[in-house]
Amino acid sequence: MDLGLSDKVAVVTGGSSGIGLACARMFLEEGARVAICGRSAERLSGAERQLAGTHGADRVLAVACDVLDPGRVAQFRDRVADRFGRADMLIANAGQARRGGIADLADDEWRAELELKFFSVLHPVRAFLKLLEDAAPSAIVCTNALLARRPEPWLAATAAARAGALNLAKTMSRDFAPRGIRVNSILIGLVDSGQWNRRHEEGEGGGKSKEAWFAELARDRGIPLGRIGEADEAARVMVFLASPAASYLTGETVEVAGGQGHHV
Repeated sequence: MDLGLSDKVAVVTGGSSGIGLACARMFLEEGARVAICGRSAERLSGAERQLAGTHGADRVLAVACDVLDPGRVAQFRDRVADRFGRADMLIANAGQARRGGIADLADDEWRAELELKFFSVLHPVRAFLKLLEDAAPSAIVCTNALLARRPEPWLAATAAARAGALNLAKTMSRDFAPRGIRVNSILIGLVDSGQWNRRHEEGEGGGKSKEAWFAELARDRGIPLGRIGEADEAARVMVFLASPAASYLTGETVEVAGGQGHHV
């Protein structure tokens, strides 16, 4: 299937590793140009070398940027506009989980989690809105988590913030539809991404190999497909939702969780 992405411009936040990097690579494979951002200059540089080496430096822009800093996000937008002149798709992908129950987390930790989940979307959307409107029909796709619909007590703040972010995406889909901008979300379950790799490197898993630990997690979580997902599997869905091939989809949520979702 031709996704209709040739010469389009995709902007990917959190694009230096995991699902974001997989999205960037797939956009390039489909003929788009890509701008990625991330907080870690080291990971970002490695991602830029990888993408540019395969697809050409003229089609890749990488900018160090903390999406919680609106000034830096505005600078990122200006770099995209100067380099590519447009933005057709925005992948809002930055985020992480914060472990802790209702009574375990201090107020500052709750505020930090709510700020991350909301403003990692709001700042890029506000910054790129005019470019997306000018390029309409265009699209925004938000990475979210199954926690938004299936909260876990040891991830209380993250689950609550994720639920709010899902509502936010639905609101944006209604607000932006008259401007020609579609907004959709994916809900991921356990996915082999940078965050889980770092947790393994930090000692989670009790000394087991990553493969053995992931298999144990899949059993413990009761994933019907019996395994952890791959970053590419989530990225394929996001790239499709962002593409003109999904031109009549907005306000939708797709679970990429190996069958973990319980609602009909």
